[in-house]
Amino acid sequence: MASTQSAADLWDRVFGTQPAPDEWLVIATGLVALAAVVPRPIWRLSRNAVTIAHEGGHGLVALLTGRRLDGIRLHSDTSGLTVSAGKPTGLGMILTAAAGYTAPPLLGLGGAWLLAAHHITLLLWLTTALLLAMLVMIRNAYGALTVIVTGAAFLLVSWLTEPGVQAAFAYAAVWFLLLGGVRPAFELQSKRRHGGAPDSDADQLSRLTHVPPAMWLFLFHAVSLCSLIGGGRWLLGL
Repeated sequence: MASTQSAADLWDRVFGTQPAPDEWLVIATGLVALAAVVPRPIWRLSRNAVTIAHEGGHGLVALLTGRRLDGIRLHSDTSGLTVSAGKPTGLGMILTAAAGYTAPPLLGLGGAWLLAAHHITLLLWLTTALLLAMLVMIRNAYGALTVIVTGAAFLLVSWLTEPGVQAAFAYAAVWFLLLGGVRPAFELQSKRRHGGAPDSDADQLSRLTHVPPAMWLFLFHAVSLCSLIGGGRWLLGL
């Protein structure tokens, strides 16, 4: 009977709803996330979290489209590499290549939807589960350390802290994905303007589809900005 009660309590804790935080907390966490994205010195560190989402997006879509995921590497310069095997052309390869820059803002949008529905704890646990699944495919020490530290933060907050702390952490994380998902596309555009990143996701997609890289950059911008607008409205209750 006790074990049944514990399972029921755990179910309610994870899948139940939590009280919405005060508006000032939602705004404050957005400002904290903005402070982690805009200043270049801080962005050099915080961008690691966006890279996790970026490479995780490549990996997840590769699996969903029937490709074999061989491994993921995350590097200290915030770059990453996801290697999958399968047909080198076709829809599966196109979707896999397109998933990187679109994954962080879309994950942020999904997180904003969960928070708008008051599923704060569920968001934290789902994120932990995704990070644990990603850890299995990490193939270098720095990448493993980054994912473990990030996953441990979500797990500890969801398990040990009070609802108010959970809400602040969850809102800050979602704001960060929404805001941090915008900057990489602009950085890629700047690099390409100066002759850099010749093998970027946009260039790979151009070779796969014969559509100019600029059009794929436009898609990355559109997804990230629309996700920020839509997710921001959900978070602010507009």
